[in-house]
Amino acid sequence: MKRLILLLPLAIFLGVAVVLYRGLFLDPAELPSALIGKPFPAFALPAVDGGKALTQADLKGKPALVNVWATWCVSCRVEHPVLNQLAQQGVVIHGVNYKDDNAAARKWLAEFHNPYGLNIDDAQGSLGLDLGVYGAPETFLIDAQGIIRHKYVGVIDERVWREKLAPLYQALADAPAVAP
Repeated sequence: MKRLILLLPLAIFLGVAVVLYRGLFLDPAELPSALIGKPFPAFALPAVDGGKALTQADLKGKPALVNVWATWCVSCRVEHPVLNQLAQQGVVIHGVNYKDDNAAARKWLAEFHNPYGLNIDDAQGSLGLDLGVYGAPETFLIDAQGIIRHKYVGVIDERVWREKLAPLYQALADAPAVAP
């Protein structure tokens, strides 16, 4: 019995080692989200451009990417030209300016162009919290009814768009319209 107790720390160590080893092979861009298949969280926040207050109802109508971004996010600067290209190709993209200074956000969009159809000012991070955002950039794919269908964590580049997100977006765009 005493020998079994002496082996207990070794067994615990081996169990922890197996869990950590498995984690080495996980893709951080594929972080699970409890929101997949659920409506986009309710919110009422101002627009970055100072227009009318926006709500989740404004996101409905067409499939869209909802991109969480910020001027303080270095990766967002890398991703931004790709988002501009996608918007020029007709991809609907909405932005959530996350925990950022609104004046800095407006300056950024004036300087680097604005790919967003709607751009939500989430200065306090409340919408980001409801979305389970870990940081920026993160992108949610929503259908025409505002249901979250996919979450991508990290920079969207041409490869990510072509291999992962474009097929999902196109499938939603090709889906027959469902009356709410």
